[in-house]
This record gives sequence, structure tokens and C-alpha cells, in this order.
Amino acid sequence: MAIQVAVCALLLCAVGLSQSSSMPEDCSAIHEQGFTSSGVYTIYPAGSTSPQYAYCDMETDGGKWTVFQRRMDGTVNFFRGWEQYKNGFGHAAGEYWLGLEAVHLLTAKAPHELRVDLEDFEGNKAFAKYSSFSICNELDGYRLTLSGFTNGGAGDSLAYHNEQKFSTFDRDSSESTSCALAAMGPFWHKKCYHANLNGVYTWGQDHQHGAVWRGFKEFRSLKSISMKTRPRVN
Repeated sequence: MAIQVAVCALLLCAVGLSQSSSMPEDCSAIHEQGFTSSGVYTIYPAGSTSPQYAYCDMETDGGKWTVFQRRMDGTVNFFRGWEQYKNGFGHAAGEYWLGLEAVHLLTAKAPHELRVDLEDFEGNKAFAKYSSFSICNELDGYRLTLSGFTNGGAGDSLAYHNEQKFSTFDRDSSESTSCALAAMGPFWHKKCYHANLNGVYTWGQDHQHGAVWRGFKEFRSLKSISMKTRPRVN
């Protein structure tokens, strides 16, 4: 598996796109331009011809985070197929998924870190942080690679999914039988999950199909979730 991931990193994840200063590729570049308030901005992870709206978290832990998954009220259906997870869906001002291709492009250009922020329906908050995070390209199923866990009270529920390809109900790569369908949540499933952050929004009820991070609240669905990435500063 280590050799396979190394090949992915060397052959499949290499990207060389130039960006002008007026077309920031991510939220860290927007921050460098002097915009320090959290909110929706236009980014260009795939270049000048492909603008995308993204929510930028400019406050948490030094800011500069490009949020690629955001849930808080159950208004957007996250049980979707491969093409929608590839290209993105929802609205950056509310619940949305930025798109696997965009996250791949961002994390292929420079070392990145990942932060996952969670809140339950009682107002308890926690986070998990990983100092190294990337996803490979579509040819390798947008395989997840991460390491360097820091516990912010959430526990590490993502290491189990490390080195897994992304799975949707119409393109499942899990090691079990159709995990994305069984868990009702497209994700980097193994067999099946310790985290199911794209699962059904169940407004706090215990449910095996819920949007959960088991190290934090086991099978109790969460109120708010955000997954965000930024270039790592060594």
C-alpha cells in the first residue's frame, strides 16, 4: 500500500497551474490579499477559466482555511452520486461540498493540512487536525492520504479511512459491500466507517446512517460539521 500511495503522489497527483494574484487559488491567497473576514469568496483552483465559490474561514486557528465541506441545518441532500461529488454541490453561504477535483488540485500543489470541526446539538464542540492531507486525482479514485493527528477533543476517526478511495452509491471502492449505499453517505469508506460526515442529517438522533464522527459522539448525528484545508507552514 505504501508503494501504491507513493506512485500516486509522484505520478498521478502532479499538477502545475499558475495563478495570477487577482485570481487566488484558495482562501490562504485571499487572506494574503488583505481579506481577513470569514465569508464566501471566489477561488480558482483549476485556473482562470474555472471560478468557484468557497467559504473561507479566516478566524479559526489562524484562519486561511478553504472549507470544502460544510453542514449545519440539513437543508442540502448529501446522498449524491460520483459526478456531483467530483464537481461540487450546494451553496457556499450555507451547506455545500466544494468538489473532489478542486480539493485534489489544491492539495497537489503544496503540502496541506486538514482540520475537521464538529458540534453536537448540546453545543459541545471539538476538532481533529492533521498536519499532512491530500487527495489524489480521479484516476486513483480521489484516494485520501493523511497523517500527523492532533486531538482537539474529537478523537481520531479518520485514520481508519486513510489510503481509501472515495466511494459513492454509483461508484463504490470500499473494502466491504457498497459502503456508501449501506451507510447512506459517500465518503472514503473502508468497511465501512469510523467517520461518515456526509451521512444523513438526523437532527441529533442516534442512527447508523447519520452524519457521525464516532470518536466524538459515536452514532449520534452532529449538528454542524466543517472540513477545511490550507497550505502547511513548516
